[in-house]
This record gives sequence, structure tokens and C-alpha cells, in this order.
Amino acid sequence: MPITGPTAEKPLEHGGDLEALGRRFPQAPRPWIDLSTGINPVPYPVGDLPSDAWSRLPTHAAEQALLATAARRYRVGNDAVLVAAPGTQALIQLLPSLVATSKVAIVGRTYAEHALCWRRAGHEVTVVADLGTAAGADIIVVVNPDNPTGRLVPADALRAARASLLVVDEAFIDFLPAEASLASALPGNAVVLRSFGKTYGLAGVRLGFAIASSDLAERLRRALGPWAVSGPALEIGRRALADDAWLDAAARRLATFAERLDTLLVAAGCNVLGGTILFRLAEHADARYVADTLAAEGIHVRTFSDRPTLLRFGLPATDQAFARLTAALQVPQNV
Repeated sequence: MPITGPTAEKPLEHGGDLEALGRRFPQAPRPWIDLSTGINPVPYPVGDLPSDAWSRLPTHAAEQALLATAARRYRVGNDAVLVAAPGTQALIQLLPSLVATSKVAIVGRTYAEHALCWRRAGHEVTVVADLGTAAGADIIVVVNPDNPTGRLVPADALRAARASLLVVDEAFIDFLPAEASLASALPGNAVVLRSFGKTYGLAGVRLGFAIASSDLAERLRRALGPWAVSGPALEIGRRALADDAWLDAAARRLATFAERLDTLLVAAGCNVLGGTILFRLAEHADARYVADTLAAEGIHVRTFSDRPTLLRFGLPATDQAFARLTAALQVPQNV
């Protein structure tokens, strides 16, 4: 008999599904160049890990060392308001179950998992165009900077928002000036989500953080349960978040890559609408054809079924990857 209820939900579109694309384009050159996500293409060099990071249960001391390092990185004065989780996606799914059923306004369109998770938990969800039209909602959700547009809501405007709970997903904020973030001066009604894997190019580590009031932080910890973050993730996160020199170098490299990608996209007939230095949002009248043309050449970019003229490009990691993208974009376009 047919499956009904939550298990019958159609999965949301996300980047990174090379297996499905490979079935559609079996003759595409390998290796694939995956530009469908907003993940740093040059990952942090992890190095060797101590054997007990793999063999022992994660320790409280290792978690506290990570939280202390994250507090410094995010300019949070009290690491008791920090919660480590196995990726910010886990927090996005968990938060709606910890508050009473409410009216939720999501500033979008944006990362669709936010709306899905709040609706799934029984909340009344409305997607609004901007913060000003969120008035009257009990809970406001903002992705800042936005994915995929790169729109940035000023921190002062966020602090002025009137809601019982303000959720600010800062997954792509690490390369912006510190004052763009709410983390260092957190309003009492706010929870900030920070991603680790995108900035450090280590999405497979599955590590993210919530910064919240002490009460909400404790509820998140209890809901996540013991050993929520693996031993290897605790050690990798601590090393990477402490490495200021690597982050500064990454920012300079990514800014150069993003500028180079913009130039290439404009030359190929795209209109660059925005993004961040981890991804670029472009418009093309025949975006699906462009995406399929690139896929046939072994290059995966993000399309949007509800916005058929848009394409999101992650950053190529090497000169060779840029050369492959340049060659693929020179294929005559179906316009």
C-alpha cells in the first residue's frame, strides 16, 4: 500500500549528488568537478589524528577544548552559550521541536530545509521577502548572508527584530567582517548557527555550532544527547578553528577565485546576481541547458526548479578545473 505521512515527503533539492548525475550522464569525463555546493574547494589540511580520537568515546575535555577554541573564533565571551553538534543541519532539524507551536516567518526564498523542518514540527510557516514583512511572527528565521543570493541583513537590523525567537543561520559568514555576525553581542531572543564544514572545506566532518541563551543552549545539549560530536571531529575542529593564518590565507585565495569566476561567467553570457566568496549566483535565460551542457562535460552546478533561470556555481579549486569550466562554457548555447 502507498506510504503516507512524513515518510512520503519528496526530498528537497541539494547540491553534491554526483551519483544521480552520473546516472544521467554516464559518458561525462571523470573526475567530476562538483561546483554544486558552497563548500571551500581547498580543504583545511587535517594531518594525522591521535589513535584514541577514533578508538575512544569522545571525552568531555576534548569537547570543552573545541568549545573554548570556537568561542575565541566566533568572539563569544562565554563558551557556556555554545553548543557543538554534528553539523548545523542537525540543529536546523532539532530547533523546531524545542519551542511551542508558533507563527514562523522565514526571510527567503532561502535554504529550504528551514521551512521544511518548521512545517514538519507543526508550526505555521510563511516565507517573506524581507525582515520588514516578518512583523507579527513569533519566530523569525534569517540566513545571513543568504544562500543563494548572498543578501546580507545588517546586524543592527536583526537586533531590532521583534520576535520571541530569532534564528540566524550564519553558515557563510566566516569571511565577512566580524561585526556582520550577531555572535559577539547576542540578543537574548536569538540563536545563531555557525557551520564548520563549508568554511574549512570539510563538510564530511559534520560539525556545527549553536550560540544561544544559556537556557536554550542547555535544551539543545539535552536534545542532542551524549557524544553528539565524534572524537575526530572534536580534534579537527579544534585545530582548524585555532589556525588564524590558514583562515586569512583562505579568504584571500577565495576572493581571487570568486572574482575570476565572475569574469568567466559574464564572458559566457551569464548575469552575476550575487553570492558570497564561496559561491556565485548567476542568471541565464536557458539555465537548464547550460547546466546540462556542463554536466555532459563532467561539471556539476546547482539549478533551482522553482527559479529556472538561476544557476549557483561553487568555486573551482585549481587552474585545471577553471580551464575545464572555461572550455565547457564555450560550447554554443541553445538560445
